[in-house]
Amino acid sequence: MKILGWAGAAALAVTLGATAQAENIKIGVVAPFSGANADLGQQIDKAFDLYVKLHAKDIAPHTVQIIKRDEGPPTGANAKTVATELITNDKVQILAGFAFSPSAIALAPVVTQAKIPMVIANAGTAWITNLSPYIARLSFSMWHHGYPMGAYAFDKIGCKSAALAYTDFPPGKDSTEAFKTGFEKVGGKVTESIPLGSPVQVPDFTPFFQRIKDSKPDCMYVFIPSGAHATGVTKAYGELGMRKAGIKLIGPMDLIPDNKLQDMGDAAIGTIVMGNYAVDLENAENKAFNEAWHKEYGKDSYPDFMSAASWDTMHAIFDTIKKVNGDLSDGGKFIDAMKGWTGKGPRGTVSIDASTRDIVQDEHAMEVIRKADGKLGIKVLGTTKAVKDECKELKIGRCGS
Repeated sequence: MKILGWAGAAALAVTLGATAQAENIKIGVVAPFSGANADLGQQIDKAFDLYVKLHAKDIAPHTVQIIKRDEGPPTGANAKTVATELITNDKVQILAGFAFSPSAIALAPVVTQAKIPMVIANAGTAWITNLSPYIARLSFSMWHHGYPMGAYAFDKIGCKSAALAYTDFPPGKDSTEAFKTGFEKVGGKVTESIPLGSPVQVPDFTPFFQRIKDSKPDCMYVFIPSGAHATGVTKAYGELGMRKAGIKLIGPMDLIPDNKLQDMGDAAIGTIVMGNYAVDLENAENKAFNEAWHKEYGKDSYPDFMSAASWDTMHAIFDTIKKVNGDLSDGGKFIDAMKGWTGKGPRGTVSIDASTRDIVQDEHAMEVIRKADGKLGIKVLGTTKAVKDECKELKIGRCGS
C-alpha cells in the first residue's frame, strides 16, 4: 500500500474537505407581491416554494435560503432597488423571478456589474437575454408564441385580416411585432394596432374593443400581462358580442391563465392561443405537478404557465448547484454551467439554448373548450417541437445585437 507523505496527505484532506463542505446558497426572489398584479407574484412564489419543499434533499449537503422582495409595479424602478439591496445587503448569490420585462431590463447592468446570475421565470421581451451575459431565461420570449401564431392564424384559423391590441409596455410591443412578422410573412393583413394603456391597472377594454369591432377584422390578437387583465379582456369581448360579430379572439397563452380560466365563463370558449403550458397538458410530469400543487394549496387552486416556468426555473437552478458542487463564487461559471441544461417538467422537455441562454420548448395551439365535467379547459390543436426564440434566430432588431 502506498503511504502518502505529509504534503500529499494534507492535499488529500483539503480536497476531501472541499468536496464535502456544505454551502448555504442565498437566492433572492423578486416578484410582484402587491398591487393589481400581485396574483402573478403568487403564482411564481407558490411554484418556487413547492419545488424547494419537495426537492431540498436533491442538492445535499448544500442548502438554499430564499429571500423574497416585492417587485412592485411594472416600471422596473422598485425591482432595481430591492434587487440591489438583495445583492449588497443580503449577499444573495442568485436572483430569480421577475414577472415584468421592465424589471429585468433595469436589472441587467446591475447583475453585470455584480457578476450575479439572474434567472428569469417570466419576463418575456425577447432581447432581455442580450443585455447581460449573466441572464438566463426559463420562461419564454414573446416570439415563442407570437411568431408561430401568425402563420397558424392565417393557415388554420382563417384569419386573413387581424387587429392588434396590446398593453403598452415592452412585452406588449414585442408580442404584437412577433405576430405581425409571422402573419404578414404568409399573406395576412394587419388592419390596426391599438395600445391598451399601462399594465399598472386593469383598464376598461370596452372602448378599445368597440373600435376594433367596428373595423370588422377576422381576428383580434391581444397581449396583456395575464392575471386580472385576462379576465377583463374576456369580459369586454363577451359583452360586446365580438364572437357573434365574427371576430375571433386569439393571442399568446397570457389570455387564458389556468388560475383565472374558470371565472371567465362562456365568453372564453373558442379562444385560440399559442403557448407552452396548460393544466390540461397530458404528460406524466404535469400530472404529478398538479397533484402536488393541489395537495399543497387546495383543490380549487391551480398552477398556470408562470407556475410551470417557475418550477422549471428552480429545477435548472438546483441542477446547476449540483453541477458546480455548491460553488457560487463565480457567477459567470454558474451561468456557463447552466447553458445547455435539459430537464423534464410540467411543460414537457425544455432546455436552455447554449448560445442565447434562452428557453427551447414545445409550442401548442390551444383552444378553450367546455369539458365533460362542466369546467373550462383546453384542447391541443397542434404542437411544434423544440421551438427557439425566432427573434434571435432571425436577428430582428435588438435581438440581433
